Formats: sequence, C-alpha cells, structure tokens
Amino acid sequence: MAHKFEIYQDKAGEFRVRFKYNSEIIFSTEGYSDKSGAKRAIESIKKHVGDAEVVDG
Repeated sequence: MAHKFEIYQDKAGEFRVRFKYNSEIIFSTEGYSDKSGAKRAIESIKKHVGDAEVVDG
C-alpha cells in the first residue's frame, strides 16, 4: 500500500498520527493523551477529507 496512517508516541509521551504516502510524511496531527484520541482523529480525517475546501491563496 502506497499510503497509510501511523500512530506513534512522541518524546513527550503523547500519541500522534502521521499520514505517509510512499514513505514520505505528508502530515502529522496534534498530540493526544491516549491512543483512542489518535484513533478518533484517523476516523474523523477519513470521514471528512472528501469534503475539505481547497484554499489557494
């Protein structure tokens, strides 16, 4: 698979999500105190990304 979400724990102990495409990190989320927050972020991104507005400016 060329793209994937990864949940990881940062140096501060917070859980974050990064999205990778062809091994390149495209974006990373804010930190969450528990893994379930990171999992909810992934579900929210999957649900709403198709409706995201494009701003060119």
